[in-house]
Amino acid sequence: MPKVKTNSGAKKRFALTGTGKIKRKHALKSHILTKKTKKQKRNLTHFSTVAKADIHNVKELLAM
Repeated sequence: MPKVKTNSGAKKRFALTGTGKIKRKHALKSHILTKKTKKQKRNLTHFSTVAKADIHNVKELLAM
């Protein structure tokens, strides 16, 4: 059987926490930032966890 490769885009976007959850960055923080408030941009800075519905798909991309 061939080895299962990790999706190279996914390995740049997701990271595991110590408890095994998958953390991710928020979207909408790369450009067109002038129309967004300081509060919006500040809150988009923090990491979040992957939703329960998406965990299976993300783990598949990460070959877990």
